[in-house]
Amino acid sequence: MKGVKQLLLITCILFGLQAFAQNQKGFWLTNVASEALDTKEGIMEVVQNCKKFGMDHIYVVVWNRGYTLYPSSVMKNRFGVEIMPRFAKRDFLKELIHEAHKNQMKVHAWFEFGFSSSYKQEDGGPILEAKPEWKALNYDGKLVSKNGFQWMNAFDPEVQDFVLSLITEVIDTYDIDGIQGDDRLPANPSTAGYDPYTIALYKEEHNGKLPPKDYKDPDWIDWRATKLDSFAERIYKTVKAKDSNVTVSMAPSIYPWSKEEYLQNWPTWLKNGWVDYIIPQVYRYDLDAYTATIKSNLEFVPEELKEKFIPGVLLKVDDYVPSESFLEGMIQTNRKLGLDSEVFFFYEGLKDHYQFFQTIYPKL
Repeated sequence: MKGVKQLLLITCILFGLQAFAQNQKGFWLTNVASEALDTKEGIMEVVQNCKKFGMDHIYVVVWNRGYTLYPSSVMKNRFGVEIMPRFAKRDFLKELIHEAHKNQMKVHAWFEFGFSSSYKQEDGGPILEAKPEWKALNYDGKLVSKNGFQWMNAFDPEVQDFVLSLITEVIDTYDIDGIQGDDRLPANPSTAGYDPYTIALYKEEHNGKLPPKDYKDPDWIDWRATKLDSFAERIYKTVKAKDSNVTVSMAPSIYPWSKEEYLQNWPTWLKNGWVDYIIPQVYRYDLDAYTATIKSNLEFVPEELKEKFIPGVLLKVDDYVPSESFLEGMIQTNRKLGLDSEVFFFYEGLKDHYQFFQTIYPKL
């Protein structure tokens, strides 16, 4: 009888995970270009809109520009700042989880900045000011900065331990449903890797040879990407050891650009079971480009893992919002390709498409 119960339990767990992956509707909730997180009333409005629009997964930012957006003992002990000053008087993550769970919604802690320490701060912000040895360096020995973001050295074990300590802190402190990295976790721009630690490690594994000067050298790309693969595995195993019910998702750039530019070889993470699902940022501005990108990325996903592939759909950025017809076309493309789920970037865009999410989306 005991064996039958265990079998039923395992079956239920597996079925639940499968259903979770197969039919997910979610969005990213940010602290940028949005005031939704600034008040308890704003949190309640988010959850009610979620319910209204049939969204059941919220990916909320918890790590941004060198600050946690929740009260963090790790940050207080290491850097003397417990939380981003904007949110110093409250714990919105606790509030959001409470409201979401009351309405049968799941909340994922999105570590948006990953190994990035700052945005548009030449010195790398307060973290790298305090820990200059953590800097990611390019061939010229300068701090790596790409698209406005400054970077920590993702290959340094101390830096990895720090980022992982934030992840485990959230799991230990909150009734969180999932954790998520994106195009900055695990990642480093491919211009990185010329710091003393990484050079020494490369030399140790290559009979004393220095890394290639060409940061796009294929073998040099592969070597660094493999190191980040190992960290992806470590994240997954650490999270599952803490709580097997907490899901691990990643929202990287599209492949192979993700590997060439940010050393993110996410098909390997998927195939090796180091993520519960992948949500690539398929941010395109016309339907042909969107369709072509989805199809090309599905070529790297085995059929038996297809349910773990969830497109990230661009709903709003700065002043841009897709037309209703384009938005409908993207969702129809997903369905034609056998994809039943999507996550939208980002929450504020829901308000620009009230009619679509109320009437059209539920039928697609």
